[in-house]
Amino acid sequence: MDKKASLARLFATFFKIGAFTFGGGWAMISIIEREIVDKYHWIDRNEFLDLLAVAQSLPGILAVNISVAVGDKLRGLKGSIFSAAGTIAPSFLIILLIAMFLTPDIITNNPVISAIFKGIRPVVVALIVAPVITSAKSAGINWKTVWIPVAVALLIWSKLPFVSNPILYIVLGGLGGWYILNRSVKANKDRKEEAEQ
Repeated sequence: MDKKASLARLFATFFKIGAFTFGGGWAMISIIEREIVDKYHWIDRNEFLDLLAVAQSLPGILAVNISVAVGDKLRGLKGSIFSAAGTIAPSFLIILLIAMFLTPDIITNNPVISAIFKGIRPVVVALIVAPVITSAKSAGINWKTVWIPVAVALLIWSKLPFVSNPILYIVLGGLGGWYILNRSVKANKDRKEEAEQ
């Protein structure tokens, strides 16, 4: 694994990701994974999933959170700053150009621009679905456990009071993971003591 990612390479990689991704943080995840895990081998897939879990649980923009986490893992504070700057810069520049040259009327009334955005929509859906599937495979979700994310998604989507609050499921997921880890550690300790007797 090449841990010696230069600051310039980190900035350029995340700039490229930020410049060619539409649809927000989840649409970026598959591209980030391909670049840092598959192409540059800066971190392995399990580390990436751990960083993704941390990035999702933190407040703020997912794409920026994951870039900060990756940058910090590779180059510390400077790495996180350069990675975040690379992620943010393309959006900032594009919005600046739009504000300078395009008015809302031009965007909504121009058939070419409208057609471009209509064509981008299905691609964004695919970019969001792809990391969900790869994350599910890497996290060990199978036919026995797939009901958990499906049930949580349906409960959040239901908009029922209290149960539709995503924070509830983040807390429950964290407590559940802590409980399972403690049980696993205790079971291993008991097995070790039995083997020693």
